[in-house]
Amino acid sequence: MSKIRQLLLVEYANAYDLGFKKKYSEPKIYDAGGDLSKRWYVYFSFRNPQNDKLERQTPIYQGVNQYTELSTRKKAIKILRDSVSAILKNGYNPYIDEPNRVDEVQLMNIPDAVQFVLKLKKSKLSANSYQDFRIRITAFEKWLLKNGFENRYVTSINKKSVITYLNEILVKTSARNRNNTRSNISMFLKELEDNEIINDNFVGKINVLPTNPERNKTYTVDQEIEINKLAQKDKIMMLFIQFISYNYLRPVEVVRLKIKNLNIKDRLLYVKTKTGAYKIKIIPEILLEEIPDLREFSPDAFLFTPHGFGMNWDADETSRRHSFGKRFKEIKMELNLGKDYGMYSFRHTYITKLYRELVKGSTPFEAKSKLMLITGHSSMSALEKYLRDIDAELPEDYSAFIK
Repeated sequence: MSKIRQLLLVEYANAYDLGFKKKYSEPKIYDAGGDLSKRWYVYFSFRNPQNDKLERQTPIYQGVNQYTELSTRKKAIKILRDSVSAILKNGYNPYIDEPNRVDEVQLMNIPDAVQFVLKLKKSKLSANSYQDFRIRITAFEKWLLKNGFENRYVTSINKKSVITYLNEILVKTSARNRNNTRSNISMFLKELEDNEIINDNFVGKINVLPTNPERNKTYTVDQEIEINKLAQKDKIMMLFIQFISYNYLRPVEVVRLKIKNLNIKDRLLYVKTKTGAYKIKIIPEILLEEIPDLREFSPDAFLFTPHGFGMNWDADETSRRHSFGKRFKEIKMELNLGKDYGMYSFRHTYITKLYRELVKGSTPFEAKSKLMLITGHSSMSALEKYLRDIDAELPEDYSAFIK
């Protein structure tokens, strides 16, 4: 049998049963004669298996009446009709799947789908992660609506459209930004898939582009001395740097610290992670000596603010981090340090120092095992990759072997 005859037979069987009776009538449009004040809908009939008669099913509206312009509503109702037709061809049976109801969830439009996912993600992501997710997904939504998806349903988003959008991001910005956008679109579609609004999150089949990560360099001994001289003039900035250096925190973790997160008596620090959970670290003696008396401050006040310790600061996490980034930039500019150096460089510098001291009296594995408890890396492989990236592990002098 030829290929075309096989395809025709399948299509024919979808519309008729073995007795050559139509299972359903093709969906039709009711447009009230073009009257926008009345409700438009799609309707069809389906053969009732109990009496073998074609019976009219519940009309399907699916949001088409929200469109107030005639041309726009006409487009929307045609898309709805075609969507219902596709569902019927794919085997939907109102008497088996769910009486008198086409799966309306699958027919959600793109703006509604975006709002649906944003509402869910707001309760699942940290404030910082949610902000990034919201910005990227709303930008994707705007692009879709400008590129032919204005009156289409979220099920119409396909691999080709996502790749086209990602290519535009790549050309305008960078591979890193393109990859981050890809990740967020994948999160968006995964949420829709989990809620049975779409059938498949295909973004996993879109490749991740290689990138050259920009990492802050480790400070030299001389650079560190010069920075400390300047930072001594700013007690707030100096202690901020010491929390990064001595407790191996990330700058964003430092700006999250509140007075109640420091247990001075037991020398414990409660560090809030990006998931909202807390990890416990010790406060080393070298840092404990630098922390001022905090007993007079409110437990809910931030440890670090622009104007002093233990004050209220009405700013989101990103703004707080940027505030101290700008403050440190003044020191960098005075020393003519480039963009390869930042506050994160202190973490690299002091982890490098600590590892090289630990490995002097033990094997590399023993040194890394001790270091992992201090830095908070989740696994030995993660720590080893980090040490390689910052060039913390260097060989001994090998001159004798090449003489």
